[in-house]
Amino acid sequence: MTEPLSGTTSGTGRTNPFWDFSLKLYASPAVQKACLDLQDGSGVDVNVLLYMLWHGANRRRLTDSDAKSVVAAVEPWRVDVVVPLRTARRNLKQPPPAIDAQAAEALRSIAKKAELEAERLQQAAMFALKMPAIVETPAASPRAAAAANAAAYAVALGRPLAADPLDVMLDALDTMLAGSSKI
Repeated sequence: MTEPLSGTTSGTGRTNPFWDFSLKLYASPAVQKACLDLQDGSGVDVNVLLYMLWHGANRRRLTDSDAKSVVAAVEPWRVDVVVPLRTARRNLKQPPPAIDAQAAEALRSIAKKAELEAERLQQAAMFALKMPAIVETPAASPRAAAAANAAAYAVALGRPLAADPLDVMLDALDTMLAGSSKI
């Protein structure tokens, strides 16, 4: 995620509380760094991880199978659209000497907006997913449910998530929930 777009619709005209949650959690510089660390260091799709945390924040647990279904549903979009836009944006930060730096920066701004819109569309698609195996866990804390969902995502990835950045995100989730009655 980069700078937030205004508006909270899912792309279908419906409000998207998942997108709102993501923008709120991502507003923390510590979360932004943790997301980049997980994305670049562990190959995490930050949008999928945020989806897992959002469900956890609402005391919903996803199974390993649910996590695999989420990944399968959005992986083609991530690979074919989000990642190339991110790569272009990053490459435009330092264009080759033959390219006008100001023009490259203007294009980088366009790429940044396109990348964020691609992420918003991915989140809208995840928000619309029907997850029949989701279990409401009223006895579990939101953090425990979010941590369990992150573990299910790690199973779907086939590798563990880096503990330190994940803890930063879970701590930020705790802080966000402590200051909010509704997410």
